[in-house]
Amino acid sequence: MCAICGVATTGKPVDQNLLRQMTRLMSYRGPDDEGFYVGEAVGLGHRRLAIIDLETGHQPLSNEEQTVFLVINGEIYNYRHLRTELEGRGHRFATSSDSEVCVHLYEEKGVGFLTDLRGQFALALWDAREKTLLLARDRIGKKPLVYAELPGEIVFASEIKAILLHPDIRREIDPASLDLFLTFQAVPSPHSIFKDIRKIPPAHYLVWRNGASRIARYWDVDFTRKLRLKTTADYAELLWTELTESVRLRMISDVPLGAFLSGGIDSSTVVGIMSTLSPSPVKTFSIGFEERDYTELTYARRVAERFGADHHEFIVRPDVISILPALVWHYNEPFGDPSMVPTYYVARETRRHVTVALNGDGGDENLAGYTRYWQTLLMHRLLLTLRRMPAQMRRRLLALFEEFRGPGSHGALVRLGKWMHEADTHGVPFAYLRRLVCFSDEYKKTLYGPAMKEQAGHACVHRISRCLWEQAGDVSLLEKMLFCDFRLYLPEVLTVKMDIATMAHGLEARSPFLDHRFVETVASFPAALKLRGLTTKYVLKQKLRGFLPDAVLRRHKMGFGMPLGEWFRTGLSAYLADILLSDRARRRPFFAHATVRRMVEEHTSRRADHSHRLWILLNFELWYRMFIEHERF
Repeated sequence: MCAICGVATTGKPVDQNLLRQMTRLMSYRGPDDEGFYVGEAVGLGHRRLAIIDLETGHQPLSNEEQTVFLVINGEIYNYRHLRTELEGRGHRFATSSDSEVCVHLYEEKGVGFLTDLRGQFALALWDAREKTLLLARDRIGKKPLVYAELPGEIVFASEIKAILLHPDIRREIDPASLDLFLTFQAVPSPHSIFKDIRKIPPAHYLVWRNGASRIARYWDVDFTRKLRLKTTADYAELLWTELTESVRLRMISDVPLGAFLSGGIDSSTVVGIMSTLSPSPVKTFSIGFEERDYTELTYARRVAERFGADHHEFIVRPDVISILPALVWHYNEPFGDPSMVPTYYVARETRRHVTVALNGDGGDENLAGYTRYWQTLLMHRLLLTLRRMPAQMRRRLLALFEEFRGPGSHGALVRLGKWMHEADTHGVPFAYLRRLVCFSDEYKKTLYGPAMKEQAGHACVHRISRCLWEQAGDVSLLEKMLFCDFRLYLPEVLTVKMDIATMAHGLEARSPFLDHRFVETVASFPAALKLRGLTTKYVLKQKLRGFLPDAVLRRHKMGFGMPLGEWFRTGLSAYLADILLSDRARRRPFFAHATVRRMVEEHTSRRADHSHRLWILLNFELWYRMFIEHERF
């Protein structure tokens, strides 16, 4: 993996000092090498983490005529096949790098070459003849790419902090993006927290020429096209074949390689397949907590023992304060998923042993692994049953669900009553997406200060949910939920977290479940093969019986969380209050201080669990101090 950046103009010379500063600011993403290309009205910068072709894979790369120049962050897994085809058509290669196929494919197909690539990437390609800049991201969004357009100029980089070095970029917060962050715990593309900076969305490319740009989508997950195989066993065999090939491709490396192992089904499956393909024990890395409710190490050990892995474990203790400044720096924007902490830790410790780590990300989104899928289906059926009842009986039952939302009700009943109310009032799309929301519009009414209430515009969960539901097409309710997660939660939270945590330590993460060929194949399976009753990942589990330990297959799903709620009441309580209730935080125009104080007091006194919301506010305050006020921690 690497970092890329650059500037293109309509004529004025590129500031080479700025280009070097931008590149070197991201040196942790690529500690092994740096390279630059400066031409007429363009400059490209690159930092390299050497994985394949350690000796000659220097970037920027170019074609034979020196008319096409490329910097890329990522890996092209099918490069050997593509290279053989290109050499057969007369192209001459200067390196053994996987990346060089891109410049030659572009010569033949233009922007259409993107659909030939199988891998994870963010790239910038300069066509000197056409004076055109192409920016593009991989289909799933595993590698980041941000940009800013100025009069007669475009600036791009792997990370926001590099673009902020440009003297004409304002550090001005976009209130609408802040509202999105508080809603979804991340700022989704194409937005960024800054008004002047945008993100290339996953599966999109941008073409910039003569000061004008256009952006377009080149791929999407499609649940409408279905395979018709005879038996469940046939589907299971096809899934296994595609997943094994995906793992095999991601084991191609010229540096030490291992895998994250949580003890869940997805990472355990990846480790198991790796063990069948590797002549030596697979190096596995797991993380746990002293608090038993949050650790999965017992299951990880069983999997490691089953496959004879070279297993390593680490324990996370509540010293989050020591790494929070680093987390804020590396994320560039406010980010609210608490699992950013254990992910950062496991990446740091893993990098001491290997340079590449495979993981199980994407298994839940492909194969309906989250409990919210079957819960939503069950509640939807209940709602349909209610709607077939006589009006008077229906009103009485809905009134009963309203009572479930009141004080004194059991947590599960509260959630059921809340979902039924939202689904009946606003529709199932809203009720599903609402489960991914951190601060609801209702909550924001008391959280926001006057300025935010006026400027934010609100994330409008209604509009976003309806839009995603419609874009999914004429498919089942389950597939609409999966589509929603492929568009929002997966690329804007999960892949961001994995990229930032690993690249902060110069570690390359690879996700076999997010291979686009695998995604397309599984999307074509009937929905009932992914979720059957309460059995998630049904078709995959048909292949895993006897392959994984029974205890792993039978266990309840456990998120990759941490005991944040308890930490905020004990070891981190004073720190939380010092930051969120400080005079500095109170003077900000965004939030009502009384609401923030109430949240802190209710949480620390155990009257409520506001741990996730408080984590979000804490991250924003620390980010503001670092990126707006330039405070050094």
